[in-house]
Amino acid sequence: MHVTVSGKSSHKSSPTRGAGQRVLVVSDDPGTLELLSTTFGLAGYRVVRVATRAEALARLSEQRFDLLVLDTVLKDLKDFNGRPRLAAADRPPMLFLTSVESLGTLAPGLDGLRASDYVTKPLRIAEVLARAQVLLNSRNPGRDRAPRYGDLALDDATCQARRGRRELDLTPAEYRLLRHLMVNAERVFSKEQIGRYVWGEGRADNAIEKLVSRLRSKVDQEQPSLIHNRRGFGYWLGCV
Repeated sequence: MHVTVSGKSSHKSSPTRGAGQRVLVVSDDPGTLELLSTTFGLAGYRVVRVATRAEALARLSEQRFDLLVLDTVLKDLKDFNGRPRLAAADRPPMLFLTSVESLGTLAPGLDGLRASDYVTKPLRIAEVLARAQVLLNSRNPGRDRAPRYGDLALDDATCQARRGRRELDLTPAEYRLLRHLMVNAERVFSKEQIGRYVWGEGRADNAIEKLVSRLRSKVDQEQPSLIHNRRGFGYWLGCV
């Protein structure tokens, strides 16, 4: 693997940070996986990394991702170009990692993809983050930037939550869960689904129960209560 991090620094601006968006990184090169998972993680994204096409397709069928980062050296890449069998709303934008020599074969395929871009190797971290942010913004321009449900509102720019005039002191995990429940209001999520969304992996039932309990104690100090348990099925946000 050939990776370089530019030694140039700029005091004018820094790369836009993520707001907990889910990124699936696919590469069979361990160095690339480590570099990108660390980069996106430090930039505020939640990262899942896999090394094979089969693992990637399985992950895509299990949970929703906001961005798919694909190394073009991966075998059977054409299966991704052919679009995974997902609903249109669930197809994430695709950022390809490619060599200059491979651009000629990659570029024609990009025209058929709804939202895609590429960066050439050796990778420059600032460019990877910038292009990722553009793809994320193009997918949802202005959508869900400030989720709101009744008097409950979030500010993704500052990762702050308010209910009416009261500010909620949330942990990162609580904020991610609350945001997920708000943008999917009245939809029930199982404990397994919540664990995979919040932490990127399954967690014990008691860990999920404690997380939801803490969140409810902060959100539902006023009436009506907004976070509910549908016994045997999971949790949901809405008015009864």
